[in-house]
Amino acid sequence: MRRTILILVAFLTALLASAQAPWTLQQCIDTALNNNRNIKQRELMRQTNQIAWQQARNNLLPNLSAGASQGWSFGRSQMADGTYRNINSTSSNFNVSAGINLFDGLKMKYDIEARSAELKISQANLLKIKQDIVLSVSSAFLQVLLNKELLQVAQTQNKLTEARIEQQKALVENGKLAEGELLELYAQQAKEALATTQATNALKLSLLDLAQIIERSDFENMDVQVPSNLMENELQVLGAEAVFESALKNRAEIKSAEYQLNSSQKNVLIAKSAYYPQLSFGANIGGGYYNAVSTPLNTNLGFNLSVPIFNKFQVKNQVRTAQLDVKSNMLNLENAKLELRKTVQQAYYNALAAKAKWEASTKSALSGAEAYRFATQKYEGGRANVYELYQAKNNLAQAQSEVAQSKYEYVFRLKILELLH
Repeated sequence: MRRTILILVAFLTALLASAQAPWTLQQCIDTALNNNRNIKQRELMRQTNQIAWQQARNNLLPNLSAGASQGWSFGRSQMADGTYRNINSTSSNFNVSAGINLFDGLKMKYDIEARSAELKISQANLLKIKQDIVLSVSSAFLQVLLNKELLQVAQTQNKLTEARIEQQKALVENGKLAEGELLELYAQQAKEALATTQATNALKLSLLDLAQIIERSDFENMDVQVPSNLMENELQVLGAEAVFESALKNRAEIKSAEYQLNSSQKNVLIAKSAYYPQLSFGANIGGGYYNAVSTPLNTNLGFNLSVPIFNKFQVKNQVRTAQLDVKSNMLNLENAKLELRKTVQQAYYNALAAKAKWEASTKSALSGAEAYRFATQKYEGGRANVYELYQAKNNLAQAQSEVAQSKYEYVFRLKILELLH
């Protein structure tokens, strides 16, 4: 009994520790990829296309079938001499047949290639949705990190005010400071407490958003871990053209458009194959029994040639329709490339702008810290009032918030470039 209790305690302790462990970005991404229903649907589509491709290959194999029949007859039957007799008879028949298509205008070959292209389309679409989810999870994760940092800024400011209040209380009690200034500190504390509450709520909402994306329900006990390599790509911002050239080779939406074009081109060849004659070979063997007397086996071998002559222009119009589909997919591919170039250029210049904003806000925060230090010295020396002190303090808090916001915006822009590359 005691051993069972210890095991249960250890299990619950491990479970609780696991539940409270901070989530890494990679864990969030992996969980989202495993749980997302859109990914599961795309995977089902990929499997369906794989079956279609496999069946297209199987169509090259010959056909083989067998059949049998059993019959009974009752009543009067005419005999060879013209007389009639009551005869009950039974008959049995069986046959085995096989056939293979020798030439069909290469339709089966092109069909295999078209189904292969469609399989690759589904694979590219699956990759695209995974890339989108990675970006969505990364964005939500970085928003949580930002809100955590903003909450820390608010809490730090609140603690500074609380410490200042404790100092001023002693001065007021000793008659060295007017009580009005202490009341101003309480008012400032109330504002900062409200800012802390707002920051706490923003953090909870961002955790809820992240939990919903990765499809977890226990967001209230959820926490995230700041990546150690958060800024590892800071100095790896490539030029927009270099990112675009790499994206042309790797992005799933471009691959999907290319495979779609390839599939439509194969469909043109499939349609044109109907212009050609079709040649097949078949074999059949069969026999039977009549009233327990076997009949000789019959064996048939033969070729079958079908030559199209006139089919109401159906083939011609099917070819024209397939060719129009090719032109449409060419335009889709060009549009995909143009959209990719636009996305890359915007992402690149947004990253540069975010970096400049981060650098500027960092300098502003350093200046704000120095201004607050100077205002504190003036206030303690009696050369500044409490309004000047807390104006400098508020400016510092605002600058620190802007540093956090611009830093995570820069990281997010780098993440976009990383996924595009």
